[in-house]
Amino acid sequence: IQRGALNLAKIRVVILDEADRMLDIGFRPDIERILRKCPTQRQTLLLSATMDSDVRRLAEKYMKSPGMVDLSGGEIGPSLVEQYFCTVDENRKFALLVRLLYEERPQQAIVFCRTKRGADKLHMRLGKRLKRNVEAIHGDLPQRERDRVFRQLRDGSLRLLIATDVVGRGIDVSGISHIINYDLPQSSDDYVHRVGRTGRISSDTNGRAFTFVTPEEGDELTQIEIRINQMLPEMKYEGLETVNNRKKRHHVDKVAEAPVVSFAVSDDWPEIDSL
Repeated sequence: IQRGALNLAKIRVVILDEADRMLDIGFRPDIERILRKCPTQRQTLLLSATMDSDVRRLAEKYMKSPGMVDLSGGEIGPSLVEQYFCTVDENRKFALLVRLLYEERPQQAIVFCRTKRGADKLHMRLGKRLKRNVEAIHGDLPQRERDRVFRQLRDGSLRLLIATDVVGRGIDVSGISHIINYDLPQSSDDYVHRVGRTGRISSDTNGRAFTFVTPEEGDELTQIEIRINQMLPEMKYEGLETVNNRKKRHHVDKVAEAPVVSFAVSDDWPEIDSL
C-alpha cells in the first residue's frame, strides 16, 4: 500500500478480524492508515472477542452508526470451570506440567504459552518425554498444518495441544477437559478466553483449569481474580515448592477467600520417563 502497488479505491468491504488482539499488539497505526485509504462508502466489519475501549474508539472513528451482534451466548464462563493456580519457579514449570498431566490424565488438554518460541520449545520437550501424540499451533504454522492439527483435535486422536492466544481463540472443541496456563496470559480477558475452551463436555461435567504463577507474578494473578470475581485456590505439589514465597496478592477484599489444596503425588509414573 505504501509503494502504491495496491489500489484501495474500489474496496467495498473491510473486515478486521481479532480487532482487540491487533490493537493490543501495536497495529493501531497500520490499521488506521489502511482504513483512511479505503473509500468512505464501504461496509466495515470488526470481529472481536472483547469490546474494550480501544475497539469502541476504533468503531466510533471509522464506522457510521455501527450495530453490534453479540455471539457470546455460548461462551463457557469461568464459573463453570474448576480453576486453580500453582506457584512454581520458572525453571520448574516443565517438571510441574509433566506431573500434572500424569495426575490429571486429561481426556484432551490445551497448554497455553505466551510466545511462539515458547510453544515450539515446550512441544519439543514434551514430545520427547510423553508417550502420546503432542502438537503445537501458533501464528507461524502454515494453514495446511493448522487444519491438520484441528482435525486431529476434533476427532479425538490428539489429546494434548500446545497453543498461543491468537490461534487458541479459534478452538471450539467439546472434548477439552483441561486447560493449563503454562505462562500467564497478557491480560485478564485472555485468561477468560483460555479457560472458556473447556467445560463443554457435558452439562454435568466441569472442565478444570490450572495456571502456573511464578513468585514474581502475584499482581498479575490478582488482576485475573478481580476480573472473574473469585479468588483461585492454590494447588501445591509435594516436591515442587518454590524457593521464595509468592508475592502477596493485593485487593483480596474484592474477591472471595480461597483454600490452599495440598496434593501429594506418587513416585510411580508408568507412562512418563523419570524427571
